[in-house]
Amino acid sequence: MARRLRPVGLDFAETAPLRLVFAREVAAPPEVVFRALAEDVPGWSEWFSAVTLARPTGDGAGREIRLRGGTRFQETVLVAEAPEVYAYRVDVSNAPGPRALVEEWRLTPAGKGTRVQWTFAADGAAPFRLALKLGRAGLGRAFRQAVTALDRRLASTRA
Repeated sequence: MARRLRPVGLDFAETAPLRLVFAREVAAPPEVVFRALAEDVPGWSEWFSAVTLARPTGDGAGREIRLRGGTRFQETVLVAEAPEVYAYRVDVSNAPGPRALVEEWRLTPAGKGTRVQWTFAADGAAPFRLALKLGRAGLGRAFRQAVTALDRRLASTRA
């Protein structure tokens, strides 16, 4: 059953009751990484293994995301400031427990590449928050694998 989440703004990425922050450096420059995140939404399923479907909605103002296991999200893009920040809020989900959710991707130059920082900011029922805390290592691993796969994908398109 789909549930509407509380509409929050970008500041929620800093003020959420639960914030998980992960970072990794990639060889691709920030502009190229930003385009992959913000402009090639369908491409997410090619490099983020948990994503089975990603498509823009509302002329790019939103996204529809489906994950392995059947979790679905309808999202609103909160900010797309090339090449530094891409962030979105989950508006509707069939996942049990969340009340509010924002994901922020922050890109900064690092040497000849980019430092990619992903903030997963959430509020929800106590079991949901506990599950996220316990699943932190798994989310971190998924992030590292996804960003590594994205970097390989971007390198192959630059070659």
